[in-house]
Amino acid sequence: MGVAVEILIWIGAALTLGGVAGLIWCIVLATRARRARLSDDALRARLQRVVTLNLAALGVSAVGLMCVVAGIMLA
Repeated sequence: MGVAVEILIWIGAALTLGGVAGLIWCIVLATRARRARLSDDALRARLQRVVTLNLAALGVSAVGLMCVVAGIMLA
């Protein structure tokens, strides 16, 4: 069971890092959208897409952290 738990921890760490990278990408996209001087409607539409990506990245990061915690508890 030791190898499986170690794999679970590493998969969780990779998911968490991927989620954090997604969150950083959302910050970059939102900053670019604000600097583009778009109209209110265009800015709102672009930021709605960023919010969707933000929630997905947050979810991936949370699942990764759950994997890491579960792996540590099972170890």
